[in-house]
Amino acid sequence: MTASLNEKLRTVKWGDYKLGDLFDIDSTSSFNTDVLVDGDEYDYVTRTSFNQGVLRSTGFVNSENINPAGTWSLGLLQMDFFYRKKPWYAGQFMRRITPKIRVPNEAILFLTTILNRQKPILLSVLVRDVDRTFKNIKVKIPITNIGTINFAFMESFIAELEAERVAELEAERVAELSAYLTVSGLDNYELSEQELKALAELKNVTWGKYKMGDLFEKVKTKKLPYKAKELPTEATGNYTLPCLTSSFKNQGLNYFAPVQGATVLKSVITIPQNSDVYRAYYQSSDFTVLSDAYAIDWKFDKRTLSREQYLFMVMCINKVTDLPIYSYKNKLGGWNVVKDKYILLPQVNGEIDFNYMEDFISAMQKLAIKDVVSFTDRKIAGTKEVIAK
Repeated sequence: MTASLNEKLRTVKWGDYKLGDLFDIDSTSSFNTDVLVDGDEYDYVTRTSFNQGVLRSTGFVNSENINPAGTWSLGLLQMDFFYRKKPWYAGQFMRRITPKIRVPNEAILFLTTILNRQKPILLSVLVRDVDRTFKNIKVKIPITNIGTINFAFMESFIAELEAERVAELEAERVAELSAYLTVSGLDNYELSEQELKALAELKNVTWGKYKMGDLFEKVKTKKLPYKAKELPTEATGNYTLPCLTSSFKNQGLNYFAPVQGATVLKSVITIPQNSDVYRAYYQSSDFTVLSDAYAIDWKFDKRTLSREQYLFMVMCINKVTDLPIYSYKNKLGGWNVVKDKYILLPQVNGEIDFNYMEDFISAMQKLAIKDVVSFTDRKIAGTKEVIAK
């Protein structure tokens, strides 16, 4: 919470109340779940903590089983309090909490928070003692200068808290978008004309076959005097250089070694050598090779490949290496085997179409970022909708 909200909590007057003075706690009659009818008129509430305790909804129940809206349910498992906006009926081991005072809608969240702060106390007693314990718990409630419950404070506090949460989500959206654009080397996620064209022409691309050994060469690296199990899995002290192994988790970089004495690589493709998953990756940051994997670099011509072109080629390589036949027991992942494999690359006028690779990957990156932005926008909109309700 912001300083202003903490200051509000500090300066408001508080009064002591027993929960039994504010609420009634009653047992609920459980319903026969074998005759439930689908619908949404009533909530079937159980002691679960998921989905606010609602197992499902039903079209009708016997009138003697219905608990009115405007009450709280209490599940005698995790001792979770949930406010009920709809009429509801209960499974086993439930309690109904009914306010003895008129509670404005704006104060419901505030009081629900106070009720749920009592969970540790209720979890510490036997179920048979829950009712008596609940009634005798003393809580602090905001009060006015004349000693009445200060519902106006609760309303303003919750409204400001909700506004703060929406502002946090919107700030997170901006930060996430900036981070994704920075990593991708982009300044926006709007597709250019060339990128749209690359997506549209995918089905019409001309593909040429190229031998891996003609395109790439294996990078020579110094053998490190470490075993993976001896190395830390997080950067610490002098152990700051990510190490490549045959693992497919985190692109094979799950250990850290000292930079001294290591061959530091960057902007190359890596392939596992002894693994059940022979998935190639483009490594954009500094790393070194530890064991059971190797790095390959472009040699076909003198050009320097871009990140996007490398990423496109990784997809093409995985079409022929990330296959079940390359299992560990068959030992088919070494460069001596992979170098003789052929991959398909886009062509134009009989030459590798590097521009198409660039545009296609750039478009895919922007679409991925757009999906993240869309998800975040839906999350913010959903939060605002919940608050509005």
